[in-house]
Amino acid sequence: MPYVNIKLTREQEPITAEQKTALIRGVTDLLVEVVRRGPKTTVVVIDEIDTDNYGIGGETVTVLRGQKR
Repeated sequence: MPYVNIKLTREQEPITAEQKTALIRGVTDLLVEVVRRGPKTTVVVIDEIDTDNYGIGGETVTVLRGQKR
């Protein structure tokens, strides 16, 4: 059973439900085509990560981008 986890940053302009649906359908279709697994056994999870919840080089991404929370 394919299990795909897509991690995206939670931005000021959010990803819409329609965009998430398109990602899920597109990834599912790709796995069906490439690895020949049925779509009913393919799991796609989208995690949106707040930029305060991860960092690079000792700083949060929020700080690196100069955003205020």
